[in-house]
Amino acid sequence: MTIRVALAGPRDAAYDILIGRGLVAELPTLVKAACPASHYAIVTDSHVAKLYGEKLVARCRDAKLHVELLEFPAGEWNKTRETWAGLSDRMLAAQLGRDSAVIALGGGVVGDLAGFVAATYLRGIPYVQVPTTLLAMIDSSIGGKTGVDVPAGKNLLGAFHQPHLVVADLDVLGSLPPAQLAAGMAEAVKHGVIADRDYFDALEQEHAAVTARDAGTLERVVRRSVEIKAEVVAADERDAGRRAILNFGHTLAHAIETTAKFTTLHGEAVAIGMAYEARLAEALGIAEPGTADRVRRLLDRYNLPLELPESATADALVAAMQLDKKARDGAVRFALPQAIGRMYADGKSWTVAAPEGVVREVLGGQAASA
Repeated sequence: MTIRVALAGPRDAAYDILIGRGLVAELPTLVKAACPASHYAIVTDSHVAKLYGEKLVARCRDAKLHVELLEFPAGEWNKTRETWAGLSDRMLAAQLGRDSAVIALGGGVVGDLAGFVAATYLRGIPYVQVPTTLLAMIDSSIGGKTGVDVPAGKNLLGAFHQPHLVVADLDVLGSLPPAQLAAGMAEAVKHGVIADRDYFDALEQEHAAVTARDAGTLERVVRRSVEIKAEVVAADERDAGRRAILNFGHTLAHAIETTAKFTTLHGEAVAIGMAYEARLAEALGIAEPGTADRVRRLLDRYNLPLELPESATADALVAAMQLDKKARDGAVRFALPQAIGRMYADGKSWTVAAPEGVVREVLGGQAASA
């Protein structure tokens, strides 16, 4: 199955997302056709390297492709400027030129970091996304957002750099721990909330099949989520308009990740973020009554957390959210639903500036003093 991301910009920026089974075994052929290069840097983490990295290197070399395997320690806390610099330096030491390309093999951390390396190495070289988690397949590998985390917050340094190809091999989902599968489903739930009520309904009905990893059900989830993400980013490559709806749950999620020092899985933080931001939408009179309860019930069915970590305080979260990329003139802005399948827009923006006092009340903290 092929889904085209038909970007509104230059024709050569459009790319395909391939969804199927056994695609990792075909990677040398797929990569050579979509992203020809003299050398390839396969960027991956220490966990994925053992599962798929070494086999991919062998396949590439059998296909007469020149490859270098660049591995870094697994974990969101390693998505840093230091890791970016180390990978770039290793590519320079290997004398990889501008006719080289990057293959991002892994989850969201790998994809963001490897994409940022590709965006900045020698002022930019091509890359291919090969996501190995559900979350990366249906969300982070699509759209060209790359970057690293810094002490002030998540993804505050980065670049837009579109891949030449995304290869989603459904077979790799079999190796995911249950928590990682659930984390990916948080993004699927988000897609239903922001764009497709029928999809949300289906996720309610099929949670048992998803949890049991029924092959057909997972394929439907991946396909529909990819369709939604691809349609949104194709129309708004640089995050100037409707693409903001993809940030539902993420304003608070990024603050949770920052204050927890990235010890919470991204999908788990997004689930908590959606649970609270849906409540915020109702508190502001934006969302239909009952929207938040329905979102929370579905997240709970997928065994996702709904409450803030014990260490998270309203003060720390509000301070972190004020550094969010959507913040304007000191006001924290949120992408909020009107109802399941429909996001709020006021004709000028797809985000809402929420009064700090209301945000604190929803978080369970004290309202800001007048």
